[in-house]
Amino acid sequence: MRDVPTSLRAWSGRAAGLAAVLLLTAAFGWAPDTAPDGSGPLFAAATALVVLQAAAFRWAPCREAAVGTGLAAVALVLWAQPLVPAASLYERVGMGAFWFLPTLGAAVVGGYPRLMARRGARAVREARHRQQLELAHDLHDFVAHDISGIVAQAQAARFVAGRDPEAVAGALERIERAGLAALASIDRTVHLLREPGREAGRTALPGTARLAELVDRFDADGRTRARLTIAPAARAALSREAAATIQRVVTEALTNVRRHAPDAAGVEVALTHEDGTVRLTITNDTGRTRPRGREHGGTGLLALTERVRALNGTLHTTGDDGTWRLTVTLPAPPPAPGDPA
Repeated sequence: MRDVPTSLRAWSGRAAGLAAVLLLTAAFGWAPDTAPDGSGPLFAAATALVVLQAAAFRWAPCREAAVGTGLAAVALVLWAQPLVPAASLYERVGMGAFWFLPTLGAAVVGGYPRLMARRGARAVREARHRQQLELAHDLHDFVAHDISGIVAQAQAARFVAGRDPEAVAGALERIERAGLAALASIDRTVHLLREPGREAGRTALPGTARLAELVDRFDADGRTRARLTIAPAARAALSREAAATIQRVVTEALTNVRRHAPDAAGVEVALTHEDGTVRLTITNDTGRTRPRGREHGGTGLLALTERVRALNGTLHTTGDDGTWRLTVTLPAPPPAPGDPA
């Protein structure tokens, strides 16, 4: 519908209404003195009115389309009535029903493409919205994680600068790596935004293969020790989408530990397979202090909870006695015979 000028869209509805009025005027003004054999001009006008109806159904704004096509439908039902003055009531009803059929045909010819175009436009909008949400999740999951690491390293370097200047060099190297990783994530997002045609071919986010690297980076970048345990059966049981979700959850959980429990002594990440489910458990002590400058968080976990639910899984968190635990449970087929547990 975008290739049709707005003025033409409005004109199609107005033209249908005006033509309907002219047809009725001609039919009831001239038809009583016109023999049925001489009604050719009126028939041609009715045919032209059907074409205008189809154009109005296709392009006219809703209000003008309703008025124009409604008047046209009335004109088509009534225009032939004066040509048969001796017709009975049943014959007139039959004539009206017959001449209402062209309106139905115009509605199909003009309305169906309009409906398909609207559905297509709505599908495009929904796809763009989903893409925007995924890009926002990418930025939150990975850029926020790397920036949190930069903040943690900068704070550590500031505290040890006076006592151990050599330790600052290692912290600066880790800050550099985290900054480059954040820039790479931003470049990837900008690249997708500049080339919307590649949305459909977008690759999935990294799955469990990157978990070891993620946990190792977290362990090396701060004072909190981290340990990862993955059961081979759990890795094999996860689908591609489920593995990407696990990666997102671990990234978000480690980011929250760095933000909200910087003094935590350790984090344990475990991925197991039991009773037809894959269970991810992330456990850490809560530490003694909270990071400065960011007193609220956890919005990423809300989005991830919905993503886990979409996979028919569950995500919940518990905290007691200075320990915080996040658990994700996803359905998975049982391991094949001979696979390690």
